[in-house]
Amino acid sequence: MSGYNTLWVPGMDHAGIATQVVVEKKLMREMKLTRHDVGRENFVAEVWKWKNEYGGTILRQLRRLGASLDWSRECFTMDEKRSLAVTEAFVRLHKDGVIYRDLRLVNWDCVLRTAISDIEVDYIDIKERTPVRVPGYEKLVEFGVLTSFAYPLEEALGEIIVATTRVETMLGDTAIAVHPDDARYSHLHGKFAIHPFNGRKLPIVCDAVLVDMNFGTGAVKITPAHDPNDFEVGKRHNLEFINIFTDDGKINSNGGAEFAGMPRFEARVALTEALKKKGLYKGDKNNEMRLGICSRSNDVVEPLIKPQWYVNCKNMAREALDAVIDSTNPKMEIIPKQYVAEWKRWLENIRDWCISRQLWWGHRVPAWYAVLKDDELKELGVYNDHWVVARNEEEAKEKASRIFAGKTFDLYQDPDVLDTWFSSGLFPLSVLGWPDDTKDLRAFYSTSVLETGHDILFFWVARMVMLGMKLGGDVPFGKVYLHPMIRDAHGRKMSKSLGNVIDPLEVINGIELKGLHKRLEEGNLDQKELETAKEGQTKDFPDGIPECGSDALRFALVSYTAQSDKINLDIQRVVGYRQWCNKLWNAIRFAMTKLGEDYIPPEEITPATLPFSCKWILSALNKAISKTVVSLDSYEFSDAATAVYSWWQFQLCDVFIEVIKPYFAGNDPAYASERKHAQDTLWLCLDNGLRLLHPFMPFVTEELWQRLPSKKDSVRKESIVISEYPSAVESWNNDVVELEMDMIESVVKSLRSLRSQLAPNERYERRAAFVVCRTDDACHIIKKHELEVSTLATLSSLDVLSEKDDAPVGCILDVVNESLSTFLKLKGIVNVEAELEKLNKKMEELQKQCDGLKKKRSAPAYQEKVPVHIREVDEAKLASLLQELLSFKEAREHLERENKET
Repeated sequence: MSGYNTLWVPGMDHAGIATQVVVEKKLMREMKLTRHDVGRENFVAEVWKWKNEYGGTILRQLRRLGASLDWSRECFTMDEKRSLAVTEAFVRLHKDGVIYRDLRLVNWDCVLRTAISDIEVDYIDIKERTPVRVPGYEKLVEFGVLTSFAYPLEEALGEIIVATTRVETMLGDTAIAVHPDDARYSHLHGKFAIHPFNGRKLPIVCDAVLVDMNFGTGAVKITPAHDPNDFEVGKRHNLEFINIFTDDGKINSNGGAEFAGMPRFEARVALTEALKKKGLYKGDKNNEMRLGICSRSNDVVEPLIKPQWYVNCKNMAREALDAVIDSTNPKMEIIPKQYVAEWKRWLENIRDWCISRQLWWGHRVPAWYAVLKDDELKELGVYNDHWVVARNEEEAKEKASRIFAGKTFDLYQDPDVLDTWFSSGLFPLSVLGWPDDTKDLRAFYSTSVLETGHDILFFWVARMVMLGMKLGGDVPFGKVYLHPMIRDAHGRKMSKSLGNVIDPLEVINGIELKGLHKRLEEGNLDQKELETAKEGQTKDFPDGIPECGSDALRFALVSYTAQSDKINLDIQRVVGYRQWCNKLWNAIRFAMTKLGEDYIPPEEITPATLPFSCKWILSALNKAISKTVVSLDSYEFSDAATAVYSWWQFQLCDVFIEVIKPYFAGNDPAYASERKHAQDTLWLCLDNGLRLLHPFMPFVTEELWQRLPSKKDSVRKESIVISEYPSAVESWNNDVVELEMDMIESVVKSLRSLRSQLAPNERYERRAAFVVCRTDDACHIIKKHELEVSTLATLSSLDVLSEKDDAPVGCILDVVNESLSTFLKLKGIVNVEAELEKLNKKMEELQKQCDGLKKKRSAPAYQEKVPVHIREVDEAKLASLLQELLSFKEAREHLERENKET
């Protein structure tokens, strides 16, 4: 609409972990089978089937919401073109040494049986002994407990006491660390403790980096294969790394026959009992701790040592950071600016990115392992130098033949898949055709703006920037707008298990409570979660969700964006905007009846020749256009929505359409000129106003705009979406007219307020009114606009009086400001006592304001510290308040006189 060559590409990622979890649950629920039961090929086929049936939900939602995407370019991270781009990126990054394979500790999910990234781990703070529900365990598992036990020492040297929150990991202990300066243990340097369950000799090592001699006993058990800190100790002291867990979280053969096969947290209990039997248990106590939970499965994360593929992020992160914070040449802007600090924190402390996942759904790692005929060990991945990275198997064979020339080998592709965020991180490039040098890539990369949620600033945005700069040569977008996260009306995060997830289609179409329940029943919740979710839905939506339509939902969401980093979505607010859509529809249909069937809009309008109300509405429209455009340009979407809404509701509908009604009453020839001007101005307002509102409410504006009459000999654009977005017209501005209308509206508001005090059966009768003016300017303006005041305030007559005139009797009155008072004629006798009480209350409030301002101005440092322009404002405000107070006193005296006379 603003004339830009615009492209918005619809795309979906394959959501590796989340999708696999859904399909695995579906298989178990419907067929009582695991993915291992059906095999990889059949499982992946099941996932594709599920994806084809349900994977388009988000795109369907976007269509219904009226998003203006180029649907012909729809793409998916696992379609052929995007998959080729993923392979190419991996190969190039590996060739540059950015991607490498290493044996390290990873965050392991025992339910999903895969590594997960650091940022897929949520942490819960545990203050003391706390039972926690862990997937796969019938009983709650206790955390927040520090257990102490002793290791016997060799040579009858006694014992050494250590403490841990994870007793089960002692089966993998390979050392005990003490501080080199701790005198209590100096005699044990170089000695050994004996493992009570397997007889393993554990060296006593000195480590000043890890051990705090003033904490606990000053002795620390070391499990290099299952703790990040211990992993570093193991490397420093060349210790043995012993993994004691299977991939599904059970004790393996390294843990000993007594505990092998036990789930890890059941082994915790069994080991505690075994230590007690051996007399080595020394007690436990509450312990404050942070527990790592997988955000996907809710499983307790287990550190495991595993060979994985990594991306070296150090140099790329530095470039991505500079792109935002470089004060001399920033390439990218993050909006709102508060998230720049988070960007800086993430990228300054970045660790290498583990990109391999032990899943079946996703892009297979394009790496093949060569098992040589003369290799001593034949297991996949044993020798790190046997990996060959290639675009396909044929290329891998060719490379392997050169690397292992003259040797016999078999090639096996890595069974792992890549982290979903790796392919998503390539999206700005891959959707435009990269790695090919396409027209789209040349025309649109780098792109203008990315709009996404602040919760994936690092997950996705940082990865796109790093990969975009590395592979595309520039930042993928110039601006990043981070929208607030949508929560329920109570501020809770939306969760399927709480039953508070709102599908936008259900808000658009409406849905009964039983329909909401049915959606839950068709999902993957267990019975307890299902009951909880249904209770939540019944409480929040006892009558279901009413049909609101796309326009109302869009407008509500945009207006909510002023709410910091969260949107607490109340459906009743959306319902309110649906009602406003109806009001808008009816108002415009009514307005169009004033145009008539044969109306033809003018080629142009000359504001100077227009009646007062027409000049005013065009000036107000100009302000609304300017405010909307400026707000949109600065990503202040809520302000833009408010500007459009306020003009339509409070200026066009509430004032202009009402104030021009006399011109159309009975086709009075005296108003012929005003009537024609009002028609032309009304058409101009409807045309500009609908185009101004269109980005917010595309459907209702399209429908109504198509019904507007067209200018003579002009060719209407096919759709409002390709018509021109309004821009301010200098000649429409008229500050004098706007100031006069402000005075008119203040008088009308005062008279309406007086009318609201009447008995319900009298409120709609036309009545006589009076306006007392205390300045010549006010008197001139109100007299000039008696018709507008009478029309808007629904009066039978209006008399404009000066201070010299006798005050009207038999009226209720109100003081508008220091220059104006209003009087509304009553049928019967004025209840003077009630009127005096109202006046006294208002006077008390004014007196408080005066006293507060006087106190502020009499403060000792006021003259020295307060700037001159603020002192001038305060002085003018005080003078105005005092004059208004005087007006109230006069009104009170008038009432008291009238009371005496009656």
